Amino acid sequence: MSLLTLIPVQITRRMSPGNGSFVTEFILLSLTDQPDLQLPLFFLFLVMYIVTVLGNLGLIILIVLNSHLHTPMYFFLFNFSFVDFCSSSVFTPKMLVDFLSKNNIILYMECMTQLYFFCFFAISECYVLTSMAYDRYVAICNPLLYNIAMSPKVCSSLILGSYLMAFSGAMAHTGCMLRLTFCDANIINHYFCDILPLLQLSCTSTYVNKMVVFIVSGISVVVPSLTISVTYGFILSNILRISSTGGRSKAFSTCSSHIIAVSMFFGSGAFMYLNPSSSGSMDQGKISSVFYTNVVPMMNPFIYSLRNKDVKLALRKILRRRKF
Repeated sequence: MSLLTLIPVQITRRMSPGNGSFVTEFILLSLTDQPDLQLPLFFLFLVMYIVTVLGNLGLIILIVLNSHLHTPMYFFLFNFSFVDFCSSSVFTPKMLVDFLSKNNIILYMECMTQLYFFCFFAISECYVLTSMAYDRYVAICNPLLYNIAMSPKVCSSLILGSYLMAFSGAMAHTGCMLRLTFCDANIINHYFCDILPLLQLSCTSTYVNKMVVFIVSGISVVVPSLTISVTYGFILSNILRISSTGGRSKAFSTCSSHIIAVSMFFGSGAFMYLNPSSSGSMDQGKISSVFYTNVVPMMNPFIYSLRNKDVKLALRKILRRRKF
């Protein structure tokens, strides 16, 4: 028996006169409708969430406590970990509850709130990754001007600009979503309130929303990804001109963690949003979404700690202090 046949008709026809929508709540389809998998998935994602929280908060605390890490590179890494921690907290707690619940209901305004913070932190991560790429460009291509080009004022401006762009993009998406009317269908083919599954449920024109998706995606995804690509083109060109093998190896090692993080984030996001929005692709998109909403935030602290000598050294110093 399919999940759709178990949904009470009353739920799909409740009215909400205040927001212009006929539904007051949505039903989230979980990752799977097989009861035997619900509990194992609950424990799997619970462990992943605990690791994500401990890893990102640990990296944040480590950067704050260690004065040697008070540099532009780690200032951006601090914000990167903060965004990862917050973004995973937008989806995972609700997801864990839904694994143990028979009716995965989310209220209309809760859904819009989740959509807003999803957009905010996703766009923030795009621009923070771009700022980190610029930091690596200056460090490798213009090392003598690094302290001037990456002054505290410049770093703060880059992060502030990232959050302002995220705020603008999230407001545009959420504002346009609030103007839509949802008449009867309220079953979201996803485990959280994402843009494309919500657009499929609207009984009014989604033309404006699709234009906003196109414009905001161009500004917040295409531009940062192209900027990062061009930046690493210059970095690679500069590294290849380094005569010593040790110098080239050191330069590559300073960029490798960032390249892995960029590839994971933009790669999984592209797989989700560049596919046609059919039901089959939406089911495939759930797996991709798990990757960039759960796996990527969990892996980033390990990528930046296991491959970073400064972070490992700072961690050893703190552990030694604890022993004494």
